[in-house]
Amino acid sequence: MGAALHAFFDYPTLRAIWWLLMGVVLIGFAITDGFDLGAGALVRVLGRDDDERRTIIETFEPVWEGNQVWFILGGGAVFAAWPLLYAASFSGFYFAILLVLLALIVRPVALNFRNKHDDPRWKAAWDGLLAFSGVVPSLIFGVAIGNLFLGVPLRYDDTLRMTYEGGLVGLLRPFPLLVGLVSLAMLVVHGATWIALKADEVIAARARALAAKLAPLYALLYIGAGLWLLYGITGFRIDGRVVTDGPSNPLLKQASTGGTWLANSVLGTWACVAAAVAIVAALATPLLARRGAALAAFVTSSLMIAGTVLSAGFALFPFLMPSSLDPRMSLTVWDASSSQFTLGLMLAMTLLFLPIVIAYTSWVFHVMRGRVSLEHVRRTPSSY
Repeated sequence: MGAALHAFFDYPTLRAIWWLLMGVVLIGFAITDGFDLGAGALVRVLGRDDDERRTIIETFEPVWEGNQVWFILGGGAVFAAWPLLYAASFSGFYFAILLVLLALIVRPVALNFRNKHDDPRWKAAWDGLLAFSGVVPSLIFGVAIGNLFLGVPLRYDDTLRMTYEGGLVGLLRPFPLLVGLVSLAMLVVHGATWIALKADEVIAARARALAAKLAPLYALLYIGAGLWLLYGITGFRIDGRVVTDGPSNPLLKQASTGGTWLANSVLGTWACVAAAVAIVAALATPLLARRGAALAAFVTSSLMIAGTVLSAGFALFPFLMPSSLDPRMSLTVWDASSSQFTLGLMLAMTLLFLPIVIAYTSWVFHVMRGRVSLEHVRRTPSSY
């Protein structure tokens, strides 16, 4: 099957397919793991006592590990399909990724240990760590995307050995921090719509009210970031003929900075369409939440996430990781991929296993349908 796909799709098509698949994986991760990150950040905000906090936790505790499949799948896909991108991002963003992993490691520890002791201070400490595990990754993911639009300080020598001349503090520039706030607001809204869908009606009412307040805030932050990108950030562009079927060597192209990202990208129009979808979905979410249409509000918050991710990907295309030190050394869809055979073989495996992952995930959510009631939680011992 892999050989057949290798023969059926040419190299540029396989590269484009894997760029699209990477976007699908990012959207899948942001939607599924995004709601438990957002819900975790809201445990102490929406829960007024221990029973209510346990109710919120039980809305996502049975499914969060399954949601992490998308995170692992994304890392594996980047490693195999975009090895130069994997090396550059995991080396350059090392401390940021370490902080994200720390937060993700803290989450299961907090979930397992908060109920081991009935002392309110004990539980408050673990709930604080749950909030940390939700806020930090949500913020850092956005900061990372924001830095891509500014370019990251990487360079290659003639043997393609990479040097990264930055650090964690260097990532915390004003525009990336704004994009980080966009990401945080987006996932907290998504978490609130999940709680409104799954928690006891007493808690769900508070979640709906919070989503109604935060969704317009996300829209304002997102529009502000878009205007800044359009009028205050210089874009990257490939000069001369774009070679889509050449070897994976970023040093073989000519690139420069100038103009805007939307004007330079061949998918700039699609980026605007995706941005419009995100904004409309964000504004529709509070309207649906106020009417008690919990499932519809969750769907629109999911569309908000999909539109946000797609708008960033379309605006960046064909760049994957621009270099602020030398635009020529930027990584693009056309010069950072694995071989044609590897991409074809991976596509075959994806077509085989991705439907299984989606089917299993759908079955799990079907089994776990329904609300978590306060009555059920109160009947369950708090220490177990």
